[in-house]
Amino acid sequence: MNISTLPSQIMINGVQYNANPGQRPVYVDECTTIGQLFQKRCADLGARTAHREKDFGIWKSYSWADYWQHAKWIGLALQKLGLKRGEVVSILSEDRKEWAWFDMGIQGVGGIASGIYTTDSAAQLKYLINDSGSRFLVVENEEQLDKFLEVEGDLPNLLKVIILEDEGLHDLDHDRCMLIGDLYELGQHTEREEPNRFDAEIALASPQDTALLVYTSGTTGMPKGAMLSHENILAAIEAGAHSLPALETDEQLCFLPLCHILERDVSIYFPLATKSVVNFAESPETVFANLQEVSPSTFTAVPRVWEKIYSQVQIMAQDATSTGRAAFGMAVKAGLARAEYILAGKPVPPSVAAQYWLWDRLVLRNLRRMLGLDNMRRGGSGAAPISADLLKWYWAIGVPLVEGFGMTETSGLATLNTLGNNRIGTIGKAVPVNDVRISEGGEIQLKGLNIFQGYWRNNAKTAETFTADGWLRTGDMGEIDQDGFVTITGRLKDLIITAGGKNIAPAEIESRLKFSPFISDAVVIGDKRKFLTALIMIDQENVEKFAQDRKVPFSNFASLCASAEVRDQIKDEVGAANKDFARVEQIKDFRLIDVLLTADDDELTATMKLKRSFVEKKHEHLIEDMYN
Repeated sequence: MNISTLPSQIMINGVQYNANPGQRPVYVDECTTIGQLFQKRCADLGARTAHREKDFGIWKSYSWADYWQHAKWIGLALQKLGLKRGEVVSILSEDRKEWAWFDMGIQGVGGIASGIYTTDSAAQLKYLINDSGSRFLVVENEEQLDKFLEVEGDLPNLLKVIILEDEGLHDLDHDRCMLIGDLYELGQHTEREEPNRFDAEIALASPQDTALLVYTSGTTGMPKGAMLSHENILAAIEAGAHSLPALETDEQLCFLPLCHILERDVSIYFPLATKSVVNFAESPETVFANLQEVSPSTFTAVPRVWEKIYSQVQIMAQDATSTGRAAFGMAVKAGLARAEYILAGKPVPPSVAAQYWLWDRLVLRNLRRMLGLDNMRRGGSGAAPISADLLKWYWAIGVPLVEGFGMTETSGLATLNTLGNNRIGTIGKAVPVNDVRISEGGEIQLKGLNIFQGYWRNNAKTAETFTADGWLRTGDMGEIDQDGFVTITGRLKDLIITAGGKNIAPAEIESRLKFSPFISDAVVIGDKRKFLTALIMIDQENVEKFAQDRKVPFSNFASLCASAEVRDQIKDEVGAANKDFARVEQIKDFRLIDVLLTADDDELTATMKLKRSFVEKKHEHLIEDMYN
């Protein structure tokens, strides 16, 4: 990998400063735009597999040549239909190979790619299309097309809608809609007329051009479109390549929404540097089955996924024989003993290594194979805090799992733990392309080449997000130790100040609660109150298993939550978590949210994070009941 640098005087968001080695522009293989890197990879790798996707239940491979050809047809056709440089194209689809093809095709001709979550409503679609000024909309199927048809009269600037799947749409006759096959034909025709047009368009792009428009989840107010340049993304690619090395033989599984910058980085942009193979999960519902089929070399997920895998293992352990449960307990114990030395950076004593070797062959190796983690060289967790105990558990079973931190505004990457430099309980050190500092008020602030250009058509919000000297305000409180490891202590807006004047950051308490196999999520309450309480979401599978084993009657999720036995079990789990905290930080009461939430619900973001303010408002009656 070749790295080029520019002069040490750098202008970031209008502020000039002297760059240290971690702040200089770095380019992958001397490519200065995403399109150039894509062009180089496709030319070099040609017939090698870039993607795999299931077709009628069978994994089918698609080469880098396929990737290039389809992206070229898409870009040329969109341009022929009226797309101009700097205009936005929105993609409303689940993860699939066409998502990547459109991303590269749009950027290749100077367009800006923007994703829309498939869980968004027609009203949200209307807002995003109009706010971004999108000229084209890509929809996956009839279900997503219906959202457009519901609001099409309110989308005057949208030229065309391109449909990826034609099932149920053979009789569609709409002058603003066309099928993907027709788009390919138009692109092929344009290529025959101008064979070198796509290459010429790629050459016109500059590092400072906006490549992506990524809308924040909108946990407070309407979503804002973060503008990310080619240079921003290339900086993130370079940082990822240096901090989390990958091999050309690596297999990956793409399953988080590609609208989210984390999955976009991991499954579209980072593979441009690493040349690895990306397998697209069939759907979010099949991710665990697909994980077993693919058995990836690296796997990055949000904490909810890692928590879910842990919960599945607990269910399997409960169903095992008494001998099996005892063996599993001994294996995890041996794994934890070994992990303590590894995580402390110390040599593992021969006796500890021998114990692990034995239990790994008897138990843990089979467990990893059953979970699809047997080839896992490195796992990653991001987008939300994860329990330190959960991280240690994964290391104990032989799955190295590291935590990192990033935001949409940092191109998805800002700090990372690595396998060789890992401190559990922290979010790692600053990646090579940005610096980190803690403000006088305790806020984590960042500056570097991965920091976004600003919010689309929203100068006021952009100004609020930067300090006077050009540092990005993350909104997270934190600390940096003497070795450079950063710890998040909480969100500034989530800080709880009790009636007694105690400042409490709820994130660590919530993470500890979620380590329980019976708790999938929690929101700690207590601002201006005399004590802390919590709203808790139970883990459906584990709690149902608990109830069935004890012959506790229930007919649905609400009745399960209402069961006295379930409430007593959760009370025990809360009590166990309380032992890790000072009295003022302990949960004195709790209520169960008796509705099973999914990404379709307003309480959750698409990456399965609870929207704290929304949850507090919607379940205000439960909160008041705890304090009355």
